[in-house]
Amino acid sequence: MTLMTTSRSLPRASYYRRMRIPAFYVALLVGFGLLAQTPPPPIDNDQARVVVAQDQPHQKGQLHQHKVNRVMIYLQAGRQEVTPEGGKKVTLQWKAGDVKWSPAGGMHTSQIVSDKPVTIIEVEVKKDGDPSKTVNTPLDPLKVDPKDYKLEFENSQVRVIRVKMAALKGVPLHEHVLNRVAVYLTDQNGSATTPDGQTTTAQHKAGDFSWGGPVKHTEQNKMDHAFEEILVEFKS
Repeated sequence: MTLMTTSRSLPRASYYRRMRIPAFYVALLVGFGLLAQTPPPPIDNDQARVVVAQDQPHQKGQLHQHKVNRVMIYLQAGRQEVTPEGGKKVTLQWKAGDVKWSPAGGMHTSQIVSDKPVTIIEVEVKKDGDPSKTVNTPLDPLKVDPKDYKLEFENSQVRVIRVKMAALKGVPLHEHVLNRVAVYLTDQNGSATTPDGQTTTAQHKAGDFSWGGPVKHTEQNKMDHAFEEILVEFKS
């Protein structure tokens, strides 16, 4: 579980028939019926940009290109056909809550070929990795609480972790040493306490996301049901 200060990035623009969702539509579209809080400022800094893409089924997008690598978090199950310019069509498939690495590439079109809309949280990685940015603390949450913190994948730019915390579960003292984006797959209602005794609380809805920096704390899931999120840590 991650408690952070800046959340939701919902740029106002149409993009190759993918709806970049304006803030006033968030409550209607994110999570399909899950009410969302009023979005604070967007996440767009020197390390990352986060956008929400609402892909409608059976609508072929315009020819386009992604110039930076991305981490893709899928809020609903779906299937997509991607056709590179002058190349062979590729079919991608995912389950709700899946997270995947999407390398930068050439011009292509894409189309959701499953039957329902899909919301994708796209974390664009702006910088190359810095070899000096390593996680070597003994309080790494992967070491402190390997039951609840699982490594999804890691490369030179990011480390991606899935957090699953049981109802009313607490996490012992651990340390986040890298800047990170948290994407909430379920609602969150939790608290965090730093070693000096300062306690903060945070609430998010499924589909929300937030930005956080280095911190050392314990955490508590205050809900009577499980909590799940994806952490994208930046090595730049």
